[in-house]
Amino acid sequence: MKTPILGASYTARSINAANNRMINLYPEVVLEGGKEAGFLTRCPCTVEITSIGDGPIRGMRAFGGVGYIVSGSELYSVTEGFVATFLGNVSGTGPVSMSDNGTQLFIACNPDSYIYNSSTAVFQKITDPDFPGAVTVGYLDGYFVFNEPDTQKVWVTSLYDGTSVDPLDFASAEGSPDNLVAVAIDHREAWLFGETTTEVWYNAGLVDFPLSRIQGAFVEIGCVAPYSIAKLDNTLFWLGKDERGSGIVYRANGYSPQRISTHAIEYALQGYSTIKDAISFSYQQEGHSFYVIVFPTAEKTWAFDVSTGQWHERAMFTQGVFTRHRANAQMNFSEKVVIGDYSTGVIYYLDLNSYEDSTGEQKWLRSWRALGPGQNNLQRAAHHSLQIDCETGVGLNTGQGSDPVMFLRWSDDGGHNWSNVQELKLGKIGETSARAIKRRLGTTEKLRDRVYEISGTDPVKISIMGAELMGGPKGS
Repeated sequence: MKTPILGASYTARSINAANNRMINLYPEVVLEGGKEAGFLTRCPCTVEITSIGDGPIRGMRAFGGVGYIVSGSELYSVTEGFVATFLGNVSGTGPVSMSDNGTQLFIACNPDSYIYNSSTAVFQKITDPDFPGAVTVGYLDGYFVFNEPDTQKVWVTSLYDGTSVDPLDFASAEGSPDNLVAVAIDHREAWLFGETTTEVWYNAGLVDFPLSRIQGAFVEIGCVAPYSIAKLDNTLFWLGKDERGSGIVYRANGYSPQRISTHAIEYALQGYSTIKDAISFSYQQEGHSFYVIVFPTAEKTWAFDVSTGQWHERAMFTQGVFTRHRANAQMNFSEKVVIGDYSTGVIYYLDLNSYEDSTGEQKWLRSWRALGPGQNNLQRAAHHSLQIDCETGVGLNTGQGSDPVMFLRWSDDGGHNWSNVQELKLGKIGETSARAIKRRLGTTEKLRDRVYEISGTDPVKISIMGAELMGGPKGS
């Protein structure tokens, strides 16, 4: 019988209810003529491009064929060949928000902010006495739009000039008394995210302050982390908060928030000591659009795939344990998905055809219940064999991966205790008819609730179409 290896990451409050982990794998749907309805494929690995400054990489943005990177306290420009030029110094140590008007680059460092003019090559701190500081910044109809720290105020700069601020060019988001957390621009509208509410404004062309609130576009859900907001799939995604709690991930559906996190994701987030430091980015690769959210303090990284509506974990594998992904910022540049390191000045690109991270092995893992929902009758059963239906013959010519394996173990009490690890062969190069199979897997005991887990670190292609379990009853 088929055992439900396909699916998403979903580990519930009780692992006896659900214990399906998915790390560095994600599902892809096969729309027509496939062997199965989908398959699991390996997440892209990090390939080092170069190192810029001392790091960490605090922000990245590309426009006009040039990339701009904040590394530590320094701003750099990079060519498409990734030749870096130092432009100037910035303040702070945390994430930065960056936007451009086609000529000027605005870097909000909370509270200090800076402008780089790509036409004149002039870099300068915003010293206008009326500039109150900025947490996040966006661009709308010739204006830079930003929120003042620890207030309800949203400001705009002078038209096409980020260095100049008029003392009257602000308004307050007063639909609710909460302070603004962040500003994001989408479809020529300014989303003003408060701590527990959100308002949407548009350019009404008014004389003193050009923006005006859209009637009816008031959302009683705010944002818990200013750098968790990302644009993707023609809308906005963010980590939410309201007067009743926080820790739900939303996407905007028009002016309505749509919950996309699951109870399992929300349970995981509630276990973190803080989620206020969450940062996110989004990217598209081979038609998969990913919203990636990183929790630096918790050392965790989650990714949501818009194409399937499912979540998985991203992780590095360091000294035998999973840790947060290296990505701290991202930009689409030089036909690559470029990311920056959270502790060094290294920048990488994400490559689906590389199977080893620049920093070492990439470990992937999938755990799932042997029986699907409603199939477990709590009777003992003998498991004669388990065959993983996957692409084999993927071995390399030499070195690690020349005789690749995946590791198998199982638990008969829902995932509390595990068997010893056994190996399944993935086939040397060209052995495309090899079978990844393990026989004589014993009898389910204890809670009679078997969970299987497979994993691997060999730098080879991983494509899993399904799994076939042969077994039978063994009495009560």
